[in-house]
Amino acid sequence: MSNINLFILSPLSQFEVTSLIGINAPILGYIHISLTNLALYSIFILLIVVGLHFYGNNDYNLIPSKWSISLESSFASLNTMVREQVGSHSEVYLPFVYSIFFFILIGNLISNVPYSFAVTASGVVALGLSLTIFIGVTILSLSIHGVKFFSFFIPAGTPLGLVPLLALIELISYLARAVSLGVRLFANIVAGHTLLKILSTYLYKLFTGNIIVAIITLIPFTIFLALVGLEIAVSLIQAFVFTLLVCSYLKDAIELH
Repeated sequence: MSNINLFILSPLSQFEVTSLIGINAPILGYIHISLTNLALYSIFILLIVVGLHFYGNNDYNLIPSKWSISLESSFASLNTMVREQVGSHSEVYLPFVYSIFFFILIGNLISNVPYSFAVTASGVVALGLSLTIFIGVTILSLSIHGVKFFSFFIPAGTPLGLVPLLALIELISYLARAVSLGVRLFANIVAGHTLLKILSTYLYKLFTGNIIVAIITLIPFTIFLALVGLEIAVSLIQAFVFTLLVCSYLKDAIELH
């Protein structure tokens, strides 16, 4: 049984995947079963997303609650975005995009809670989402267009002599999608959370000093609160940008643009 570590000790500790509970089971020779902070917070996100939508269920209420109206507005906004970006038959992809948006949004917001774990800043999650979406979109495009899919790498009107060079450039650009989507999310969350952790550590030391220093520290503390609000806004923006790019990739796969 490993030690349980729920507290963040350094600016980068909030991004480390650690084992909270480990059990060695003598099954099939030797099996080590462990619960990591990544798995624990992923379960939290799942429960929160399901719980919020269950709470916002308006099937048995004559007058919708404010939370129900908020969820319906979110659904309508995402539905409009998917319809405009993906185009025809967009309703098929809406549940996937909707689920991705709320998973990333709740994961980002939870990571703003002090001493919590940043799920979306984990390379396993961010790059895992990016890679699986890239593979899924590629398979979708191949299933729709077959061999014609490879025309995606040759821009229309390209002179014959430039076809090999441009095809190579387009191929590299396309393969970069496998990591760029996750790196964008990973980098923004890590940068913002690291800055807040460093600032909060210094502000705590200043507040615990003498009374004069503590009073003067109120000025940078207001700036810190503004940065916290900005980081919460970034949590929403990054979830929106991620899903918007997913819709863009789906449109490219369907229409070969």
